[in-house]
Amino acid sequence: MSDFRLKAFYSVARNLSFTKASQELFVSQPAVTKHVRELESLYGVRLFDRKGNSISLTEAGKLLMEHCERILDDYRKLEYDMHQLNNEYAGELRLGASTTISQYVLPPVLAAFTERYPKMSVSLMDTNSRNVEKALQEHTIDVGMVEGVFRLPSLRYDPFLCDELVPVVCPRGHWAGKEELTLEEFVRVPLVLRERGSGTLDAIEMVLAEQGLKLSSLNVRMHLGSTEGIKSFLRCSNCMGIVSICALERELKEGDFQVIDIEGLQFKRHFCFVSAQGQESDTVLNFMRFVRHFLSGK
Repeated sequence: MSDFRLKAFYSVARNLSFTKASQELFVSQPAVTKHVRELESLYGVRLFDRKGNSISLTEAGKLLMEHCERILDDYRKLEYDMHQLNNEYAGELRLGASTTISQYVLPPVLAAFTERYPKMSVSLMDTNSRNVEKALQEHTIDVGMVEGVFRLPSLRYDPFLCDELVPVVCPRGHWAGKEELTLEEFVRVPLVLRERGSGTLDAIEMVLAEQGLKLSSLNVRMHLGSTEGIKSFLRCSNCMGIVSICALERELKEGDFQVIDIEGLQFKRHFCFVSAQGQESDTVLNFMRFVRHFLSGK
């Protein structure tokens, strides 16, 4: 129902790219350009300064972007509320989730949610925890799900699932057969860990700090941007990884990996919903209730 010209402009303004906006909106780039030019003609202003291959917002563009955030959010709320008059859940839900959650926790939840509410349009941004928080602050998602331990005071965090990070190795490697390592042994083990900005690495660093250890004191051989990347690396390596138990269910059953305990270390954390303080819409609240109900029944 909302004016698609506003959606086109808002996507270009966020991405500072007509190409990325066309990909995001699933329309041609000339169509995006046409919608933006119609708005410029309507208001008699330039919305973007164009310099070579780059663009930037004009003052008029910055003003329109501020209004767009509120207008498009109101349209989403309107669509939801009007359908609620007929006891229907409909509208748009934009999710952002850290990689571990999006890959190993959310797939069955979203399958059940979209089956239960077929009129809801759901999108998911898969990235690390810091980027999820950034997207929420920039109003590009409605609610996030993160695994981080560093919390921004402007956002609200609600735990919904307990998780454990476990040290794992290939059972055919150097550490095969070991059930536990001392801290002194652990600091010498070659490690492959997640990248900076990931909630997994944040949680590891917090637990290490409780034991007076810094990440720099460990033998970190490599940082990788995904848990799947770490698992693939470990299959061909004598390194140890520290990953979510949620990501290892099948591999542990099939004997592909072996968990090794570390004396005095237990890497536990909570997965959390993250939202703007006091700005959770009914759509978001319904989704959060659905997730908790679904996971409690597993």
